[in-house]
Amino acid sequence: MFYSQYKILSLQQIINSLDFYFLLQSPPSLIIISIVHYFHSACSVLVFLSYSPNSNNLPWIMGLFKRKCLVYTPANDVDLSPYSTEFYLQANVKAPRMTGILVKFFTYLLEFPILGTILLFILKGNNLIHELITNAELEESPLYVPLHQFEDIEEKEVKCIDPSLSPPEKVQHAIHCLPISIENIPNGTNRSFCRWTTMDYSKAYRSGDITPLLVAERFVAAIDESIKPPLEMGFFINYNVDDILRQATESTLRYQRGEPISVLDGVPVAIKDEIDCLPYPTTGGTKWMHKERPCKDDACCVKRLRQCGSILVGKTNMHELGSGTSGINPNYGPTRNPYDSKKIAGGSSGGSASLVSAGLCPVALGVDGGGSVRMPAALCGVVGLKPTFARIPHDGVLPINWTVGMVGILAGTVEDALIVYAALSGEIPSHQPSNVLTNINIPRLSLTKSISYIRLAKYDKWFDDCSNDVRICCSLALHKLQDHYNWKVIDVTIPEIEVMRLAHYITIGSECSTALDPYKEKNFAELGWDVRVAQSIYGAFSGMEYVKAQKIRNRQLQFHKKIFAEADVIVSPTTGVTAYPIQDDALKTGELDYVNGAALVRFSIAGNFLGLPAVTVPVGYDKSGLPIGLQFIGRPWSEATLIHLAFAMQAICMADYRKPEHHYDLLKR
Repeated sequence: MFYSQYKILSLQQIINSLDFYFLLQSPPSLIIISIVHYFHSACSVLVFLSYSPNSNNLPWIMGLFKRKCLVYTPANDVDLSPYSTEFYLQANVKAPRMTGILVKFFTYLLEFPILGTILLFILKGNNLIHELITNAELEESPLYVPLHQFEDIEEKEVKCIDPSLSPPEKVQHAIHCLPISIENIPNGTNRSFCRWTTMDYSKAYRSGDITPLLVAERFVAAIDESIKPPLEMGFFINYNVDDILRQATESTLRYQRGEPISVLDGVPVAIKDEIDCLPYPTTGGTKWMHKERPCKDDACCVKRLRQCGSILVGKTNMHELGSGTSGINPNYGPTRNPYDSKKIAGGSSGGSASLVSAGLCPVALGVDGGGSVRMPAALCGVVGLKPTFARIPHDGVLPINWTVGMVGILAGTVEDALIVYAALSGEIPSHQPSNVLTNINIPRLSLTKSISYIRLAKYDKWFDDCSNDVRICCSLALHKLQDHYNWKVIDVTIPEIEVMRLAHYITIGSECSTALDPYKEKNFAELGWDVRVAQSIYGAFSGMEYVKAQKIRNRQLQFHKKIFAEADVIVSPTTGVTAYPIQDDALKTGELDYVNGAALVRFSIAGNFLGLPAVTVPVGYDKSGLPIGLQFIGRPWSEATLIHLAFAMQAICMADYRKPEHHYDLLKR
């Protein structure tokens, strides 16, 4: 009776019949009935076949899960020319958008024994992880950490500074590399809109027109306004008025004595809540992390800002544990985009990007593990700089993605990104066993115009894999840059970009899951629903899949090295889409939107997975007035070249920059 009831259904047929893309868009009652039915069928077949006297059943079961083996051509044999026959595979994301009761129910399914395992297997298969990674054969050896041996590469129009200098001394060298116009011409000349810069703050303080204390008071008033209806911008997780005013008072006294520490003295700087900064707890966007991991000291990057006299104004909002791209955090509310408060700011460093865009800070810090600095920077119309892996010490940053995460800088202008980059760069000498520090090149932005020859690599199929507004805007910006400077665009092929995205996802997911493992039993239920789904997926990756992902890392690094032998940088849009709406149904549970997520991270992965430096600069707007960014990716240690390029691009586009819908002027007379 048992066999006759089920012999017409193979396990593979049952699995294939679980069309989750359709099913998860159905009413919850239908979902429950369907899942229970399929679960009963699948378990019945498994139980029968596993315990049947027929010993041939076990191999038959295992055979159901086999896929054809993809054998990758050795990296050295892959053609990277524009005439390559390599197929461009677009993101194959098969997952519906889910929020509310649907995401809760899906979470329970994934966490349910046996059924959860089956669902995760299906999800991985439908999204090509099995075909492209799990069952693939690669001859390359794994590369576990993208730590590049320092090469003193030849960069044009740079000033090499001693890496052992103090942060204020490095900042002073950076100031000397700024264009004379930035130092002497009043901000706002011949521009439709501009942001106050670090130099503007410093000049105002030195002249006595305004004090750091008055700026701090205006800042506090603006934040107080922003957290209330109707705005509810969601800039911060934590800020301390008394601490802000204390720092501002000390800075004001230094200016009154004529003893400012640096141009950053008295300048408000915000810190992503993934980076330790006293007196605040480091929550990582959760409600519990600070209880398990108390903040006992400033992160190295924060200490360097303090040494420069910056006013550290608080811990910015972020997507919980960095496990998403929208910046919607059910624990602390969504971070909203200053250009349209109904749209996302992006993640996971959305709070930092939104603050800078709104004019509340000229600079903020973020952490970039999968485009988490560059993506929100592009969506909010500001500059985002992610340096080479290990260029800025990672000490004091939540250790949740240790081979792909990197402290990054969000700034209103390229000049401010340069100033803070100079302050933060350089290893901790005691951490260098060889005692050989990497050189730091500071670009002479006053001489950018004199650079006569730069080669920009462009992969057309990848570059164009975005919305029409993004494609048209970025293509036009690149043409303007090429025409203005006569720099050369080289057509190339970058193979297996979607494979790299999946390998990065396995890597960052496995590292995050491993890092959180000691806390899961006690705190897992306190995570947001969307993050619980992410953690379930992360935990489903095997050791074999992680190792194969690292083989792909090595493979991709070989591809990129070949490209950088022919070009100075790779150019692409920063995101595939502009900021999309924040929907009310996501506010309490978060949302799963892997389709938009894949579009947002499409151009970011190489910077993180391969440890390469990258910068995004705003170049225009879509039809709705939302910002669009253009990205430059460089070879290791080539930040100076990237900053030159970003500055050149900014100079061309600045006349068309637009003021955000929500913007604050802290230096108004």
